[in-house]
Amino acid sequence: MYEQLESYIGYLTRKERSRATVNQYRRDISAFIIEMSRAAADGCVTKEAVIKYKRQLCERYRISSVNTKLAAINGFLEYTGRRDLRVKTMRIQRRAYCPREKELTKREYLSMIDQAIAQGDERMSLLMQTLGGTGIRVSELRYITVEAVEKGEASIWLKGKNRTVLIAGRLKKRLQSYIRREKLTGGPVFVTSGRKPLDRSNIWKMMKRLGEKAGVGKEKVFPHNVRHLFARCFYENDKDIAKLADVLGHSNIDTTRIYIMTSGYEHRRKIDALGLVL
Repeated sequence: MYEQLESYIGYLTRKERSRATVNQYRRDISAFIIEMSRAAADGCVTKEAVIKYKRQLCERYRISSVNTKLAAINGFLEYTGRRDLRVKTMRIQRRAYCPREKELTKREYLSMIDQAIAQGDERMSLLMQTLGGTGIRVSELRYITVEAVEKGEASIWLKGKNRTVLIAGRLKKRLQSYIRREKLTGGPVFVTSGRKPLDRSNIWKMMKRLGEKAGVGKEKVFPHNVRHLFARCFYENDKDIAKLADVLGHSNIDTTRIYIMTSGYEHRRKIDALGLVL
């Protein structure tokens, strides 16, 4: 099965899946192959063995993580012609709100920017504002180039899709000033001292340190949470979920709905405001 795994990994790479996705699939499928080799000494994998493995995953991981692993396994089984071994993913009832302890508020976001400014870290301040002012994913930050800033829009390619992200006036001016001071002549705006694009792990660590100094709970501080904040603010201002889906690059509005969930506290406040309880 390992030879088939390598063939499948090559297939995913040719399909232009992200490196992170390919690596996650490799890990999940490798673990599955190891378990199946133990369960089927004769090398014959049965549906019962796959179902048993699914139960084991449910005992060890959150349902969302289980479904991610099952998606990888089912894709591999289909690729290798064993559709008969595929198993159903777990059904999850969508929450009407997100946990308050994980929701990054606008005030907390701004306090992190203020903290970056206070410690003289203009790059981090502008990086945060670029994520917050465009709603892009951290992996898309490399498309914010000197050329894109000058044009006022960035062309982003991800998962075989292209979309245009606007760099609004105020953000554009701040980035232009930064570009002049840093003497950047082209390419990505947010780079290391060696002029290489900042990677996801570096940005994650810098945000964590910034959040700690700003007194923001560490469970709230990660790049994708800024994207969620952008989505909530955009929707509150415009109330057009279809437009928001286009801006975020979602092909499915159900995905966009996840981004605009308010906290349980806000959900309770709105229920109380109905005036149905004396």
